[in-house]
Amino acid sequence: MLAGTADEYDYIVVGAGSAGCVLAARLSEDPATRVLLLEAGPPDRSPWIHLPIGYGKTMWDPTVNWCFHTDPDPNMNGRRIYWPRGKTLGGSSSINGLIYIRGQREDYDHWAALGNAGWGYDDVLPYFIRSEANQRGADAFHGDRGPLRVSDIGARDELIEAFIDGAAEQGVPRNDDFNGAEQEGAGYYQLNTWRGLRWSTAKGYLRPARRRPNLHVRTGAQATRVLFEGRRAAGVGFRQGQAEHQARCRAEVLLCAGAIQSPQLLQLSGIGPAALLAQHGIAVLHDAPGVGENLQDHLQVRLIFEATRPTTNDRLNSWHGQAALGLQWLFYRSGPLAVGINQGACFMRALPGESATPDTQFHVATLSADMAGGKVHPFSGMTLSVCQLRPESRGHIRIRSADARIPPEMQPNYLSTELDRRCAVAGMKAARTIAASAALRPFIKREVKPGPEACDDAALLEFCRNHGATIFHPSGTCKMGNDALAVLDARLCVRGVQGLRVVDGSAMPTLVSGNTNAPIVMMAEKAADMIRADAGRR
Repeated sequence: MLAGTADEYDYIVVGAGSAGCVLAARLSEDPATRVLLLEAGPPDRSPWIHLPIGYGKTMWDPTVNWCFHTDPDPNMNGRRIYWPRGKTLGGSSSINGLIYIRGQREDYDHWAALGNAGWGYDDVLPYFIRSEANQRGADAFHGDRGPLRVSDIGARDELIEAFIDGAAEQGVPRNDDFNGAEQEGAGYYQLNTWRGLRWSTAKGYLRPARRRPNLHVRTGAQATRVLFEGRRAAGVGFRQGQAEHQARCRAEVLLCAGAIQSPQLLQLSGIGPAALLAQHGIAVLHDAPGVGENLQDHLQVRLIFEATRPTTNDRLNSWHGQAALGLQWLFYRSGPLAVGINQGACFMRALPGESATPDTQFHVATLSADMAGGKVHPFSGMTLSVCQLRPESRGHIRIRSADARIPPEMQPNYLSTELDRRCAVAGMKAARTIAASAALRPFIKREVKPGPEACDDAALLEFCRNHGATIFHPSGTCKMGNDALAVLDARLCVRGVQGLRVVDGSAMPTLVSGNTNAPIVMMAEKAADMIRADAGRR
């Protein structure tokens, strides 16, 4: 395709991430349907993508990561928070922490109660099952034939076992399946890995689909705007290299660019708050004040402890230890290189009188660093990371330029409500209580961060403001619903125009209680069925 010329497809999918790979694969199952998948980043060829512990490398690699930063957040003492987002085939599923968590039944029933028919738990469970190939096999909650591999962490670590026992001392039961009947409990995560390698949506969905002649994938192609004929989406403008291109579609444009760039693209295309668009000289196609609003994220607060026994830190800090880890992975596809960072999990109620279901999640690692993916500490360290599952704080995404290459304003407004502040402090206290339990205390030499000087609620909250960070789950900025700020209807169609949907985490009306990759895959599976059903009615 030459610069400035247009090609025509049935569907154009923008963004080859957790949702985009699913949609491209499912829609191209019909050989009569032509699908174009646009991805701004490169192919997923980096070996660090496929080695689970390579997460520590891709976390900072601008080749495969947008490496965004938020605007200064007044609730975080004016700090700019680093927001990594995937920029390669597989998107964030190629650079994330690999954890497979769906959230709580109540999350989806709440979506339905907000007016989103068909999104209750019983409606979405079949799509979780259809997407999954669980190592444990099929049952009422799990599938074993889907494209997305899900594996157990094989070896049991005495530090993680001590944490699980310590949680039990606080009344939190052991749970071997957080995606089954109940989420509450402590145990081990399941991961999107297979035989010691990462299993992204690019690997599970896109790779087998690329053999189809009706699926076209363009990498290094950044979408700049949606093209319209009247009020119907008719294609996408995109930049590849130094050239501007257009691709046309007969049926629909499907935005899967994520909670930051999907609202950015809508705003650049004339769909968004009229005053904001006018400020940047963009003609208003549809005044939609909710585009870019309702931003939600999980704020992570990491407690660091020095352990009384060697941890993964010690092995990573010596050539001998690194060699041993490499050989363990090479010959057995096991060990820390096959797991990534976090092994232990806990879902509990840090504010038990205020929530009927878990309100706090732990990520437990047998290593420690100043920030996720950073260089490990020189001492034997472990990390207890806590995050509030259902924050009330709301931020926004707003363009700061009519140029798609300029990142938008990202304001998370963390800790802006009293509940969020109390839950963050309560989560830290719960972590300290487990660390002081009879089971875990023998393994703890000292608390490094926040340290003994943080001895009251005010000091703990100040630590949250100074050290809290994203756990990589921005969502909600093109929410589905039927209130004044709803951008999408329950079929993920953009209100006020035709032929345009948003299928990614931005469509979530409220953030799910856990990691977001599995729910986004589910949403794309469900969207594929809705798109095909709607095409049959046209």
